[in-house]
Amino acid sequence: MFRKKTLLVLIFLSLFMLLMACGNGDDQTSSNDAVSDGDTAETTNEPVTYHYFVGASGKDIHTNETEVGAMLEEETGVNFQMEYLVGDLMEKLGVMVAGGEYPDVIVPDHGIDMLLDAGAFIPLNDLLEEHGQNILAMYADYLDRFTMPDGNIYYIPFGPTINEYQPNPNIDQGAFWIQRGILKEYDFPEIKTLDEYFDIIKRYADENPEIDGLPTVPFTGLTYDTSFFTFSNVPNHLAGYPNDGSVMIDMETHEARVYADSDYARRYLEALNELNAEGYLDQEMFVMNTDDYLAKLSSGRVLGFFDYGWQFGQARIAIEEMEEPDKEFMALPIVLDEDITDQYLDPPAFTQNRGVGISVSAENPERIIQYWDRLIQEDMQKLVMWGEEGRHYTVGDDGRYYRTEEQIELTGDQDERESFGMTVFEWNWPRLNGTFSDGNAVEARRQPEVASETYDEDDREYLDAYGIQTFSELFSAPDDRPWYPAWSANIEQGSDVALFQERAEELTKRHYPRIVLADPEDFDNEWETFVEEYRKLEVETYEEFFTKTVEERINGNWQFR
Repeated sequence: MFRKKTLLVLIFLSLFMLLMACGNGDDQTSSNDAVSDGDTAETTNEPVTYHYFVGASGKDIHTNETEVGAMLEEETGVNFQMEYLVGDLMEKLGVMVAGGEYPDVIVPDHGIDMLLDAGAFIPLNDLLEEHGQNILAMYADYLDRFTMPDGNIYYIPFGPTINEYQPNPNIDQGAFWIQRGILKEYDFPEIKTLDEYFDIIKRYADENPEIDGLPTVPFTGLTYDTSFFTFSNVPNHLAGYPNDGSVMIDMETHEARVYADSDYARRYLEALNELNAEGYLDQEMFVMNTDDYLAKLSSGRVLGFFDYGWQFGQARIAIEEMEEPDKEFMALPIVLDEDITDQYLDPPAFTQNRGVGISVSAENPERIIQYWDRLIQEDMQKLVMWGEEGRHYTVGDDGRYYRTEEQIELTGDQDERESFGMTVFEWNWPRLNGTFSDGNAVEARRQPEVASETYDEDDREYLDAYGIQTFSELFSAPDDRPWYPAWSANIEQGSDVALFQERAEELTKRHYPRIVLADPEDFDNEWETFVEEYRKLEVETYEEFFTKTVEERINGNWQFR
């Protein structure tokens, strides 16, 4: 039987797997049986099925095959045939654009600009005014952020924060992770700097060259393909900044500056170079793919790595199933120097350049809006995020929601989540973040009472040793950044900014591994070669774009340019 924490990770993993675009998809025919021209949305609930394409991985399903979807169909008459991506997203969207025929509803992920440029989405303004008052109310503070310069709303982003921001009790974002038995071995030391982190890992590796008969892997990382940002973002975090993308935003001047060729990056790469020369760096770090990486983490012989918590959920589950709790990983807020305050925890954020739109191919789009408008209401959001009261969660005398051990086990069962509708509706639809009007967290995983129930005696040994109630308490609270995240700015395809971004990524992918793996005597030359090539790019243009973006957002202007 799964441990309770494993089940929470399963829930967490299923959410973020919906965010990861991978694989390629066969076209499925739409079964859009729209109402006749003589009928109106106000006068009929005649059954209709719309084709809903999501540009990310997932399990194809009809929404009315789930309990929540069946409830919504009963009320609205609407069902959706969900099709998820298999293959290359841009290729899939390109075929749609070339043919001029689209699914009724599209979640294009990072390909949204292609569809906007092609005029694939219909304006939603009038439809929202007439049929989407609940959507407008929930998104009231954010409407200007996804209203286009022509005054139209073409798609609805995911996750406006309502009422109060609710941080995650556990780490789902970036951190330096360590096999937590190392901390126990050395009496739970406080580790803050990169030097301290690497020193304790090297010490343990020296004393334990093998784990379960296999060579110990002191430090590794994810560098494969589109996940290279996991490696290139690290200097930014070490310097005490959250993930604003490829730039750091000065908290006083609000100026944006790149960090790929900064002293922070140099120091991190030099530390890895030394680690490699001493034999502590994984020799497959720059050649293994994501599956290889996850398999290595799952082996129980990796001591440390940097990653975003949502990316390695499969490995966390595998480690827990070993039932060797000291081999599980614990997140640490590592920085370069003692005087740096970590900022790994994300401040409240709203990603404006991702969302869901209704295509020009959809008939009777008002029925889609009506469905969304019902879905966004609190009672439906509670069903999606928490489930059914008494079955999936319990309400205390104080009105606080929690889950019993049995309910945690039930909501961790993937079949239960899929059949109820949690999996299909928890992302890729208009949805909420923050807290409900009664003060409970929108997402159950962000409710402290739920997190506490998932901790077992082994977890509490570490929590008690560090004097904390939840694992995220090791991290500093996020500073207020009203522009966050800067990376969500709309960058015009083919622009100088887009060209810089593409070429800068190519350079870092080519040069960073060379710098890390170089003979220490050649480190300076490799670094200077990279900096020289990097500075040939339009760095100032890129920085000016994000400085202006931040300035506009601080002044309340989130419109696309």
